[in-house]
Amino acid sequence: MPLKRLSISLLSALCLSANPAWAEPDLSAQEALAAARAGQLKLIDIRTPQEWRQSGVAPGAGRTDFYRGPESLAQSILEMTGGDKNAPIALICRTGNRTTKAQQYLQGLGFSRVYNVKEGMAGSAAGPGWIKRGLPLESCPQC
Repeated sequence: MPLKRLSISLLSALCLSANPAWAEPDLSAQEALAAARAGQLKLIDIRTPQEWRQSGVAPGAGRTDFYRGPESLAQSILEMTGGDKNAPIALICRTGNRTTKAQQYLQGLGFSRVYNVKEGMAGSAAGPGWIKRGLPLESCPQC
């Protein structure tokens, strides 16, 4: 087995043994909520302020507007994680499109534990979404 393949296999095994409930790079909304409540990751909503005001945000979620640009996104997330690129974070947007792009971008910058709530707030092919699942929301009138 080539070294790269062995390294990836070992890394996958370590991730799975560390927390098998959400070891994959994609999380359902329910998995993200449970992990955030348990203090196992920081949930970060990357939608726009208008979207936050319209639907509310997950309790305790950090917020940064994806459309402010990649450098702003990375800087905001570094601030939320105390500069730790190894801190586990889960990104959520409306339907999973922005989070997929942001996840890839952050991984390219060396963020090692970036999870994607691929069904998003409104739902997608990956699942019904945070809102339709009836998961908790906090209003955000001053976002």
